[in-house]
Amino acid sequence: MAELILFDLDGTLTDSGPGIMNCVKYAFEKMNYTDYDPAILRTFIGPPLDYRFSEVMGISGEEAKTAVATFRERYFDIGIWENSVYEGIPEILTLLKVSGKKLAVATSKPQVLADRVLERFQLAEYFDVICGSKADGKKAEKTEILKEVLKTTGFEDKKHQVVLVGDTKYDVLGAKAIGIPCVGVSYGYGTQEELKENEAVKICKTPGELVYLALDEE
Repeated sequence: MAELILFDLDGTLTDSGPGIMNCVKYAFEKMNYTDYDPAILRTFIGPPLDYRFSEVMGISGEEAKTAVATFRERYFDIGIWENSVYEGIPEILTLLKVSGKKLAVATSKPQVLADRVLERFQLAEYFDVICGSKADGKKAEKTEILKEVLKTTGFEDKKHQVVLVGDTKYDVLGAKAIGIPCVGVSYGYGTQEELKENEAVKICKTPGELVYLALDEE
């Protein structure tokens, strides 16, 4: 029975894909990286940006930091608002709060940006805790962010009462690493196949299907 429900942000609460992909493309162009399949842009939604830039471009950690800084040149004022709340999310969050659940956000997005997005879209009021990565890159790993949320909420020793809701394998694997289940949402940017392969305990095709979390169903 879940008493604390953690939510990923990008691809789970909001459809941030257009802004992220446009800013990755901007960074590629500024860094003269032009030989890529446009489909690769979608893979930047979810994982820490520096890791993904390093993997895709074959660059060092320091160069990846430059890529992230270039990405943010456009993201802070433009890309961040090429974004929208998924239909049905406010209603589900309201229902979960009314049913007595504690809610938290656990995202690899920098804390300052997560706060801006949630405030702008009037979602911050639903959450007891909002935890993102630091601007210096610390706590970027999903597992570290999840651990921080459990510590802050007092659920470190009550993991059996916690569940994460996320859209990619990074969410499932991060949750598994610290011993909590992950409900996958296939309306985001991961695939149903990857969520199944990495053992999401349940897969919801729409935000409305998350209603079962308010009913304490397995």
